[in-house]
Amino acid sequence: MFEIISKQSLAQSITRMEVYAPHIARKCKPGQFIMLRVHEKGERIPLTICTKDRDAGTITLIIQEVGKTTHMLCALNEGDRILDLAGPFGRPTHIEKVGTVVAIGGGVGTAVLYHVLAGFREAGNYVISILGARSESLVILEDEIRSLSDEFILTTDDGTKGRKGFVSDALKDLIAQGRQIDQVVAIGPVPMMRVVSGITKEHNIPTIVSLNPIMVDGTGMCGGCRVEIGGETRFACVDGPEFDGHAVNWDLLTKRLATYREAEQLEMHTCRLTGVPQPVK
Repeated sequence: MFEIISKQSLAQSITRMEVYAPHIARKCKPGQFIMLRVHEKGERIPLTICTKDRDAGTITLIIQEVGKTTHMLCALNEGDRILDLAGPFGRPTHIEKVGTVVAIGGGVGTAVLYHVLAGFREAGNYVISILGARSESLVILEDEIRSLSDEFILTTDDGTKGRKGFVSDALKDLIAQGRQIDQVVAIGPVPMMRVVSGITKEHNIPTIVSLNPIMVDGTGMCGGCRVEIGGETRFACVDGPEFDGHAVNWDLLTKRLATYREAEQLEMHTCRLTGVPQPVK
């Protein structure tokens, strides 16, 4: 079992947890994820590793409460234990010095971006970061991302912090200014990644996206995480989770993500009525 070392609320329904998992902390690289099960009757869910501390043997997870399992996970406190935590899974981000990298994070996707961004910065790239959120109250990791960036742009849909608008607007402005962009990394909601990929495709700018399809085991055996990339079937857990944004079948991905929406809503309703299981001690 894996002890929660620290817990912090970052924004509404968004929690940061530091979990003791030394075998994962030693091996994980940017872009990889873990599979987690809160208790013995719980489902397995994937969560991308935000960062790690190899000396302390800990990994940092940032969780948004969007379903029953994340709701139960965020109900745990410091000192409580998570039953199962396996990993790292997935292919690490391919990181090299390419020149200027524009790193785009939307919502809780910023947590995934952090580890990747640190890698590109360490490789010697010039990094322009664009973060987006619906409003000021949902902005996370602003200081951390800013510290890793040569240039930093913050957008909110309602204009309550930073510039009003979307991350895609800020990207369009950089392109219109004639800025040299050698690589774009976009991580966040599917609609955001889709729009960003459409913009960069028009300008032949290589673009990496991190996909979040339904995933059950993390090993490629269940087939639940299949996505279509360049007309061919791939599995996000073993072939990804990062792919060429220009090759993703976004329509198919969007439909697959909605497969269990009604069932999840029913489970959440039941969870609120009956409460969450007691933490494992």
